[in-house]
Amino acid sequence: MSESESESEGAELSRRLAGVSLAAPASPLEDDDLLREILLRLPPQPSSLPRASAVCKGWRGLVTDPKFARSFSAHHRKPPLLGFFEIRAAGLVFTPVMDSPDRIPPERFDLGRCSGIKVNDAYSCRHGRVIFIDWQRFELLVCAPITGELSRVAIPPEVERGSLNVAVLCAAGDQGHVHGGCHSSPFKIVSLCLGRKDSQLLARVYSSQTGIWGDLISAAAPSRLFSDLTPETLVCNSLYWLSTGVDVVKFDLDDYSLTVIKGPPVTYDHGRQIIKAEDGDVGFNIFLYPECHMWRRDINCDHGVHTWVLWKTIQMHTILGLPQVDEKRTNFLLGYCEDTNVIFMYVRPNVYMLQLNSMQSKRLNANLESVGHYRPFTSFYTPDTTIAGGSNGAEISHNT
Repeated sequence: MSESESESEGAELSRRLAGVSLAAPASPLEDDDLLREILLRLPPQPSSLPRASAVCKGWRGLVTDPKFARSFSAHHRKPPLLGFFEIRAAGLVFTPVMDSPDRIPPERFDLGRCSGIKVNDAYSCRHGRVIFIDWQRFELLVCAPITGELSRVAIPPEVERGSLNVAVLCAAGDQGHVHGGCHSSPFKIVSLCLGRKDSQLLARVYSSQTGIWGDLISAAAPSRLFSDLTPETLVCNSLYWLSTGVDVVKFDLDDYSLTVIKGPPVTYDHGRQIIKAEDGDVGFNIFLYPECHMWRRDINCDHGVHTWVLWKTIQMHTILGLPQVDEKRTNFLLGYCEDTNVIFMYVRPNVYMLQLNSMQSKRLNANLESVGHYRPFTSFYTPDTTIAGGSNGAEISHNT
């Protein structure tokens, strides 16, 4: 081939290549599988997924997919603490604990709008649900604040008016299920009350899947009277309530057994709370400002018996943000979040939130003269399940 022919052929090839549109490599954000992995790693704060869903139709399709919601929960494992429910003169009020843009508007979780009645107290708050009582209709009301769904359940016949402790929890048994987005999952209720002669504790378990209460379970009552509205704590797969004294009532959710165990060798009867110890076992917190005493229930390997061991003592006034000791200060515990290991405490006139693992504190309210029980609420907050105000949720009646 002559040199002129070679140049002519090269020029022709150049003209052909100039007319070819070379496709640019796809952006990582256009690869659904890769994008899904990126979005899964967004922080589990309320604003994360709603903001992502607002980017474009494709992103919204990904984050509103129920499979993505399950994967998001499984990746983060523990839901964030959104706030707490507290009884006030106007009824039960939700107070958010996060700052903007993750702060949930209090009216979004208005249980009064959800139930149609004035809610006077929350008896239990766990796995995205809150349970309270309608004494006029003698019913338990189970509400999922995020979706607004409300279930009514008849109170067991052995319960006398005004005397009842109840706990609500998710009943999903799927392998890999992570609590925190359980709004559509089945639930259980554990009721606990004193028998009519105050010598026995009586318990039952309700299943939303069957719509009925199970058999009556009984145990000898604690040496001192069992108090109502004592907040229960879920540790491993057992529920724990405090009696008026230092005895602890344990309900095992595996074999449905009810037992009373002795608490730590202390006499202080206020500012007590069952907590999770660092090793996952049950712990006992005693708050007497300026000190906080934490006990852990250990097993004696030589004798095979459980004993309470003083685990740690914390000088509260040394924690950043808490005031110095003052003998005139009123102080007591307000509530405990088992998911995040956070306690709420009142040191007059302020309310503090303290994370027991990191010992980081945050002041929530100032100059309060009175406060009520706090029921912490944790949940993943995904755009496919949230509704405004909780007033459009479905109501389900279980009166068997």
